[in-house]
Amino acid sequence: MPKSILLIDDDKLILVTLKRLLIREGYQVVTALNGEAALRKMKDDGFSLIISDIKMPQMDGVETVRKIREFLIQHGKHPIPEVFITGYAKEEICQKARELNAAAYLEKPFDVKALQDTVRKLTENHDYYN
Repeated sequence: MPKSILLIDDDKLILVTLKRLLIREGYQVVTALNGEAALRKMKDDGFSLIISDIKMPQMDGVETVRKIREFLIQHGKHPIPEVFITGYAKEEICQKARELNAAAYLEKPFDVKALQDTVRKLTENHDYYN
């Protein structure tokens, strides 16, 4: 069964592009245009990885990941590695993202091979948080 990835970004073009790329790599991809939608999709269960933009309206990626982590704890589920992607690497919000100790952090525009390698490494490493 293919690994499932939750992809969160408010930019539809990025969602479509990354979804196509990840599907070609053999992953199942569920997309969300914002943090609230991502939280609703967590009920789908079974995600191996979360990829989230940092800078989004309403609920940014940092808050989204915090709430996802809370959801996982409340429901007795294992942590899921997170990858943050952003085009605003110098801003305060990015520092907050780094403080969460996510599994990876990629600045836009990122190298496609770097993304593929990161995703492969994190989805194959079942004991990432253990």
